[in-house]
Amino acid sequence: MGQRITIAVPDGKFAAYLATPEAANARGTAIVVIQEIFGINADMRETCDNFAREGFVAICPDLYWRQEPNVELTDQTEAEWKKALALYGAFDVDKGVADIDATITAVRQQPGVTGGVGTVGYCLGGLLAFLTATRTGADAAVSYYGVGIDKHLGEAPTISKPLLMHIAEEDEFVPREARATIIETLEDSPHVEIHSYPGCQHAFARINGVHYVDAAAREANARTLKWFQAMR
Repeated sequence: MGQRITIAVPDGKFAAYLATPEAANARGTAIVVIQEIFGINADMRETCDNFAREGFVAICPDLYWRQEPNVELTDQTEAEWKKALALYGAFDVDKGVADIDATITAVRQQPGVTGGVGTVGYCLGGLLAFLTATRTGADAAVSYYGVGIDKHLGEAPTISKPLLMHIAEEDEFVPREARATIIETLEDSPHVEIHSYPGCQHAFARINGVHYVDAAAREANARTLKWFQAMR
């Protein structure tokens, strides 16, 4: 179902995982899946494949390419966490958003994509999905437990397309005060819908993750799917 493609930008080129639906199931719309701190791993590929099964073209760009191409880590070992956090610490958010914007442009040119392009991100990707709602032409965005969103809330007035947010109420990477500020700032926006998940830690929807919560993940994913099904 999936394949590797290359996307060119002014300062180089990077890989992306592209999953396409069966022709009879195709919706004509696409989703950019934005990685966590672990790169394009099996979780991100499976997420793309699942969206393709629902009829979307799904693409996940390698946002670590300037540091180290083809990173593929899990949350299962201390060594992988150490490397993932080092990559995250050196990551350039602005360049990452620019790469996602280039991915949005590239996927619009894929065969069968005739309608909208949405974005969905997790963890680091949750922040970047929020920023696609403020900085890019994405037609819809979904943010799962984004880290650092509270530092970018000054951009909120530029949100003009639908943004869905999933917030873990016991997120160890997003302090309670930060979560409260995010909700207070965004809850009255006509374009933003926020859902909180009691008892859930960070990454409650990470497939095979150590903090995976099946009921909450299913609920959040159902909302996400409905969000994108409404995209034109």
